[in-house]
Amino acid sequence: MKKKLFVILLLSLVITGCQTAPVSTKTPLELQAIQSKEFETSKKVAFAATLSVLQDLGYISDSASIETGLITAKSPMQNKFVPFVGKVMTTIKVNAFVEEITAGRTKVRVNFLDSRYVQNRNGRQEEERPIETPDKYQDFFSKVQQGIFLRKNLQ
Repeated sequence: MKKKLFVILLLSLVITGCQTAPVSTKTPLELQAIQSKEFETSKKVAFAATLSVLQDLGYISDSASIETGLITAKSPMQNKFVPFVGKVMTTIKVNAFVEEITAGRTKVRVNFLDSRYVQNRNGRQEEERPIETPDKYQDFFSKVQQGIFLRKNLQ
């Protein structure tokens, strides 16, 4: 009985361990639509609000440049040990691009990537998948809008 249970457990781990990353079901235009939002504000205000929201959500900034409009950040690394797999580390990476479209009108595009690293005796394997859930982006942009509102009214 124990041997059968062990074989079933081992087979289930092998099968799930060999899964490939799912292929995106969204077109590039569909992704851009959920990852972008325009705001009635200057680039400076939108950039500061975007960076502030990322920090409020617990992301750690890797780089930020108002000149280029690019912000890169990641969430703290989560570590766990999975038997027969090894050490599994997960984090969410974020890239944001803030650009002024016209005077007083700015576009923010952000993408979230789910990053997974597996460390075992065979080495390190990495997998990154874009997060395509519209709710995550809507929530983020809602918070950026609030940040812009506060900044504009505190000036």
